[in-house]
Amino acid sequence: MTKELTDSITLRHGAVLNNRVVMSPMQTHSGLRNGFASEDTIAYYAARAQAAGMLITEFHYVSQNGGPAYVPGYPEQLAAYSDEHIDGLSKVAHALKKEGNKAILQIHHGGRAAIGQAVSGQDVVAPSALDFPFLDYPVRALTDAEIRSIITDFGQATRRAIAAGFDGVEIHGANHYLLQQFFSKWSNQRTDDWGGDLKKRMAFPLAVVKEVKRVIAEEQAAHFIVGYRISPDEIHGDNVGYTYKESTQLIAEIVKHELDYIHLSLWGGYASSPNGVDRSYASLFNDVLDEQTKLIIVGGVFDAHSAQDAVAQHTDLIAVGRGTLVDPQFAKKIAAGQGEQILHDVSPETMDYVKWTPGLKEAFTREDALGLPPLPGGETIRALHTGRFDMYRKM
Repeated sequence: MTKELTDSITLRHGAVLNNRVVMSPMQTHSGLRNGFASEDTIAYYAARAQAAGMLITEFHYVSQNGGPAYVPGYPEQLAAYSDEHIDGLSKVAHALKKEGNKAILQIHHGGRAAIGQAVSGQDVVAPSALDFPFLDYPVRALTDAEIRSIITDFGQATRRAIAAGFDGVEIHGANHYLLQQFFSKWSNQRTDDWGGDLKKRMAFPLAVVKEVKRVIAEEQAAHFIVGYRISPDEIHGDNVGYTYKESTQLIAEIVKHELDYIHLSLWGGYASSPNGVDRSYASLFNDVLDEQTKLIIVGGVFDAHSAQDAVAQHTDLIAVGRGTLVDPQFAKKIAAGQGEQILHDVSPETMDYVKWTPGLKEAFTREDALGLPPLPGGETIRALHTGRFDMYRKM
């Protein structure tokens, strides 16, 4: 039977999704100092309540030393490291759930990417104290006690997600943040229980998964969704952190803990493959998933046709990132049989419709888009850039 975008999906722990479309986590550049949600944050997510059947927030750092990972001068990354954040988290969850779709909190630790720690004169921590050529600040190796504390922090952020009314959490093990840093043999050069051979480099991400599942059981959160996001390989020229052959082994171990889904972060498109391999990443990872663990892939979907091809040929659920930036009613239009009306590019005329935060608007109207992947039509909105958040970068 052909999978359709409009199929409802029942996940392992009983949650039911209205369709196969997922809103990918994307930084909104909207947080207040210390990672609190702003009115801009709430408005952005409320505008996307019908973008997908499952809506994943941007990354929220779980420890005080875990962020913010952001561009200094721009609004901060959001956080979930204290109970003081629960009120804002509740508002985000309510905004996302108001049309009956599922809201997922992505939880994260930036590790070496926590530039906010460096800006404020605090230690930036990582698995190993290495001299990274792309950083203009030093990093310090985490102690064993600090590692165990961060594992606990992931569990406490999960408890806050439950208290705030989220339907689930996604553990962020991708995009060069702390969980990936521990798994990478390039960035993790420890010789203790947290680094060395492949099994030891798996120890930290697996401990985080176990702690998240433990807290969910303790809180008796019925139907609570748990996912894990991973970059399928880490290859940058001669620097090889791991290949898909190693990451599939990690996922095979994670699957034993009965997660609802695995989310592949793909930069080359939803059908992309490792170099020299004639199978897609999706196919390779499907080999290690059990029947109840759904696969989510993301990459280059801006229209209903591409989304349908992805689920028909490659995956259970298709995550749409930039496509929901361009059209915040992506899945709503598909459900209404109006997929041909999905907007495929941005323009000055669509700025009111897209409901971007001021930080996002400034980011995407920059010539370099702050390093974010380009948007179709992005060149047409360059003249709207004001530079209001760029003062730090000019110093």
